[in-house]
Amino acid sequence: MTQPMILTDRSALTRHRARARRLPGHDGALFLHRLALSDLQERLSEVNRRFTAPAVVTGSPEIFGDFPGAAISDDGDMIALEPGAHDLVVHAMSLHWANDPVGQLVQCRRALKPDGLFLAVLPGGRSLQELRACLAEAEAAVTGGLSPRVLPMGEIRDLGALMQRAGFALPVADSLLQTVEYRDFSALLSDLRAAGESNALAARLRHFTRRAVLTEAARIYRSSYSTPEGRLRATVELVFLTGWAPHESQQQPLRPGSAKARLADALGVPEKPLPKDG
Repeated sequence: MTQPMILTDRSALTRHRARARRLPGHDGALFLHRLALSDLQERLSEVNRRFTAPAVVTGSPEIFGDFPGAAISDDGDMIALEPGAHDLVVHAMSLHWANDPVGQLVQCRRALKPDGLFLAVLPGGRSLQELRACLAEAEAAVTGGLSPRVLPMGEIRDLGALMQRAGFALPVADSLLQTVEYRDFSALLSDLRAAGESNALAARLRHFTRRAVLTEAARIYRSSYSTPEGRLRATVELVFLTGWAPHESQQQPLRPGSAKARLADALGVPEKPLPKDG
């Protein structure tokens, strides 16, 4: 069996999260987590169903542990949820750190009862695109090389495909784009640290970043992504994934060739056969 690529140093991620909870700015740095929670709650309010056995998978239980009566599981490689025990599973702001995201999704699907609902929210591929570009340009200029610094987050199309691979029925992926402003480069880095989202990549360098790299990155950021007021713009994309555990009551795709009407008739246009080869 092929082993999943080790993307995340889980011990480093655990240390970063524990350190973040001790920092004075931790509560304020979780504003995106609160935005994600608010959107999740709004989506659930629009589902015409009462959930009696919910579960939440997250690395931020201080924010997402407020679902009434929910079983809370850490977002480690093995999710501690009983198979077939839940009518709702929420994976909250953690899937981007998964070494095996498909495996995480499969475990969530298995934890659902038939026709149970799955919701996930995570940062998408456009998140921190400015920071990623500036750090890469600065490091190349100062050191002549590049090292892994910002987590490679998934694009919405790829994340939707993962839902299909994991066996969810009726999968949907959509996103919410936000622009956040910071007074300076150090405030942006401090916010990431206080949110527990600093570099925990397994392939990261194991020494402190040279001051010259950060100074050059700050210069590039200010010259490229400043607002007219002199603040720094940062893009954050929240991707929401929705799917259902398969059940016979759900809509099913028609079998090929089973259509009872022609598309040409529906469109009111003449049907033209394709030319034969040769």
